[in-house]
Amino acid sequence: MSAADASAFGVYVHWPFCLSKCPYCDFNSHVRHAAIDEERFARAFAREIATTAERTPGRTVSSIFLGGGTPSLMQPQTVGAVLDAIGRNWRVARDVEVTLEANPTSVEATRFHGYRAAGVNRVSLGVQALDDVSLKALGRMHSAREALDAVAIARSAFDRYSFDLIYARPGQTVDGWTRELRRAIAEAAEHLSLYQLTIEPETPFAGLHAAGKLVIPDDTNARALYDVTQEICATAGLPAYEISNHARPGAECRHNLVYWRGDEYAGVGPGAHGRIDVGGTRRATATEKRPETWLMRVEQLGHGVVIDDALTHEERADEYLLMGLRLREGIDPERYRTLAGRALDQDRIELLRNEGAITVDGDGRLRVTQEGFPVLDAVVADLAA
Repeated sequence: MSAADASAFGVYVHWPFCLSKCPYCDFNSHVRHAAIDEERFARAFAREIATTAERTPGRTVSSIFLGGGTPSLMQPQTVGAVLDAIGRNWRVARDVEVTLEANPTSVEATRFHGYRAAGVNRVSLGVQALDDVSLKALGRMHSAREALDAVAIARSAFDRYSFDLIYARPGQTVDGWTRELRRAIAEAAEHLSLYQLTIEPETPFAGLHAAGKLVIPDDTNARALYDVTQEICATAGLPAYEISNHARPGAECRHNLVYWRGDEYAGVGPGAHGRIDVGGTRRATATEKRPETWLMRVEQLGHGVVIDDALTHEERADEYLLMGLRLREGIDPERYRTLAGRALDQDRIELLRNEGAITVDGDGRLRVTQEGFPVLDAVVADLAA
């Protein structure tokens, strides 16, 4: 991968609706039993895009990500309307990456060719598991067969596709995960996102876990599952380029690299976050989370922004450290010094090097090692202190 592209500018669009709420999920997603007025939401997206573009003129959009929620519940014409609004308000790079997150149910998969015609050129499928017992336990509404069929449709509709799996699930063994992962790699063209199951506060899984009714692998077994994940993917030509993301060289998700490299991105839609440069200052933005309230705010004010904070130099540097060290390419300590107004502590760097948690390469980049990634939070906290 090349170094960070200073001109990278992403647009994240949040579609907040799901058919059901997964018990492990703490994302801003909502279930509505009445029909969604997609035309009204599309108009609101377009209005918020226009307002955001007024604050960020002259940008060239390098990546667009339609996330959620479940964006594949949108009709293709709604997706097309959103993409058209982005194109009206910013320049769009000729090789722009346009990703849509999708559930692999048969109904949603039938829309894939419509999304392709609307301008989507990459799809990310929330497969999560390849056996029906685990899928049911995770609250997913598709079967393993449906998931694999959806992957096949994605393969026919898009040159680029990815899918997610969750591991370190209750009762999961290294042998079982090895078989599942190898099966997944056989279906994956270029990219896999592989996440360890975490218990997020205020989710149904958190309540079950606290009551002892949901037992996940302990630290030793979770580490074994992590290690075998790295080994199998690397051997198959899909090394980790980020702590949970694996890709063939050149096939990394360009939009997510915008986040991890500390570049600029606009957040549009209910609960969307952004990092935009206004008047030479990096601003952290967030919009109203509740969809209907966001909708009314946009119709009245032109935007749904409820947080619009100027980041200090120290805050920008800390974000760069926190996000950049997730990447295999690591960070440039000189960029950190420019952002923070101070250099990283060399004594702490040497200590972490001696412990085998980080390396400093000949080009000066600081990288977390394979041994350091499982304790990444501690490494970041030590360097940021």
